[in-house]
Amino acid sequence: MYKVLLFTLLFGIGLTAYGQKVAMSTATVTDSVRAKINKSKKVKTVEGVDMFAAKDIIQNLTNVPDFKVLLTAIRAAGLTGTLKSKGPLTFFAPTNAAFDKLPKGKMDTLLKHSHNLDLCNIVACHAVYGRMTKRSISRKIRSGKGTAVITTLAGCTIKATFDENDNIILIDENGNKSMIGTDDVEQSNGLIHVINGVLIPKVRAI
Repeated sequence: MYKVLLFTLLFGIGLTAYGQKVAMSTATVTDSVRAKINKSKKVKTVEGVDMFAAKDIIQNLTNVPDFKVLLTAIRAAGLTGTLKSKGPLTFFAPTNAAFDKLPKGKMDTLLKHSHNLDLCNIVACHAVYGRMTKRSISRKIRSGKGTAVITTLAGCTIKATFDENDNIILIDENGNKSMIGTDDVEQSNGLIHVINGVLIPKVRAI
């Protein structure tokens, strides 16, 4: 049985060893700040459901049926607190259809207690500390001569590039590709980009 190393100290946010989950601030955003955010940002919809900038990532994901599998994974991995933290975080959110692309039985296996570390690693590889808008990712791709390297909370890397239609494509460490669909969905603690695939990191033995 292999072990996976997760959550090295990144970006000064106090991530701890893998087995200890994530030691990030869980301070909530004050009502006054949320009110200002909600007034200043346009409300976007995902699958016909409004995503309010005054709500945090978990609150907004919970309102969208198309994120049911993702929420199950987040809760099983013990990362709800991380995605409710003050952040800011950028979260690449796979839809139910994205999880359907995984090999048959993969999610059932990951949701078993014995595979909790693997699941935690996968979920954390969809989160990045800081606000990465579509524009900032695009600039990073152009400055990188066609490819941008993004380091996630789990320490795994994602490569971002453009396809022939200028859509942003995310490539995980195994070469799997996911496309950003709905982008720049404002949250009280960061941003969500909806993607059509699941980002799977390589296994790191220790």
